[in-house]
Amino acid sequence: MIEHVEIDGVQLWLSQPDQSTGEWIGQKEVLRQLLACWLVVDDQDLPLAPRLAGPPGIGKTTLAISAGRVRQQGLYIYQCTADTRPEDLLVTPVLAESGAIKYHASPLVTAMIRGGICILDEGNRMNEKSWASLAPLLDHRRYVESIVAGITIHAHRDFRCAVTMNDDESTFEIPDYILSRLQPTLTLGQPNRADEMAILKYHLPFAEAEMLSLTVDFLQQSHELNLDFSTRDGINVLRYAMKRLIQNDRHPAGKDKIWGEALAACLGEDAIDLERLSRRKRQTLGGEATPMGLGDFFFDPEDPLHPDAEEDDEE
Repeated sequence: MIEHVEIDGVQLWLSQPDQSTGEWIGQKEVLRQLLACWLVVDDQDLPLAPRLAGPPGIGKTTLAISAGRVRQQGLYIYQCTADTRPEDLLVTPVLAESGAIKYHASPLVTAMIRGGICILDEGNRMNEKSWASLAPLLDHRRYVESIVAGITIHAHRDFRCAVTMNDDESTFEIPDYILSRLQPTLTLGQPNRADEMAILKYHLPFAEAEMLSLTVDFLQQSHELNLDFSTRDGINVLRYAMKRLIQNDRHPAGKDKIWGEALAACLGEDAIDLERLSRRKRQTLGGEATPMGLGDFFFDPEDPLHPDAEEDDEE
């Protein structure tokens, strides 16, 4: 594979494609929608750069990887952060051993040059200045300008991209002029029971049936209660539980206990009682505004001495 190219007299050293494997299980329609975004139906047509939106751990990156594999193009992933600078996104100068400056193309720019697919992962963690550097790439112009290298880089006709975005609070607000270029929005939902079981079996084919069932039951209940636990969380709980089970010589009598300990260790003690956690979340969000009594001033809501503790237990 070509390691460097020359553009306007500047030599760019290219990044290597991502070799991650991943299979998208279930929700086939959203995969078809993503592939449709990357189609061109006429010589005058251009591919779209969609947003893949949903809670963390739901599989947005896996979806994009799977779509890239379907198209059999080189795949490049750029992890966006709050500290990402325009030069990080495009071309970064590096001091070589000889003392000369070498210009390294980012995964995004490499995908543009080679005609590959770039996934901008967790794009709404990136600041506006960095997004502004991509504005001409995301419209009909399809190029970027590297101030550092002093060159303009045009995208190959086969270049495609998508942006994953978490709908949590640890993100920046993306300006409208960028959002209007990142269309359409493809929203991922939580998997149903059969799909979630298939996902866990794909990632952990060695997991025991009882442990799998406990994990899927937990995840499906959390989805019904609109809690933030994801399939990724379930994979981590199950992986840890299986390690602990082996340590205990796979003792059948201790499986429930080991799984519960793994759940608390990975997701916190609150995850053990999803119903109570759901009520607390609704109260925090104002969904169940409960008048405060004197007990609230003297006791933590979870304290067994709280006047309402007995009422909660009866529920």
